[in-house]
Amino acid sequence: MTAGAAPGLVRRAAWAVAAGRVALGLTALAWPSVPARPWVGAAADGLAARVFGRALGARDVALGLGALWALRRQAAEPGPARAWIAAGALSDALDVAASLASWQELPQLSRWPVVGSAGGAALAGAAGAWAVRPASTGVPAAGRPAAG
Repeated sequence: MTAGAAPGLVRRAAWAVAAGRVALGLTALAWPSVPARPWVGAAADGLAARVFGRALGARDVALGLGALWALRRQAAEPGPARAWIAAGALSDALDVAASLASWQELPQLSRWPVVGSAGGAALAGAAGAWAVRPASTGVPAAGRPAAG
């Protein structure tokens, strides 16, 4: 792979993460205990877990659809794609933080893949947000002195 191919690969990865986020969100809306069980174990069948599972599913559908929509328009307007992808990465990073805060109470076997997948999605999202940044125009940003 050449250095010039890396941004395209990262953009495709950002698209895949966004599409996966929509699929996971739709699953959580319809069957909230399915994605919740690896995360919280048997508690996934309780009312609170089902309500929060659906709420997180709705969040993921919104973030994923927003990112997919913005990625389709990226050539004309890259700013929104970067913002949507970064928002998804932030939500994934906060999922990792929430998991770590409750680490001892989470199921021993499944907490590792849950945190790993959320952490991987956060890193992929951060890389995707970087890859879809607006191209440099050589014009300094407002309020910054020109280099040189």
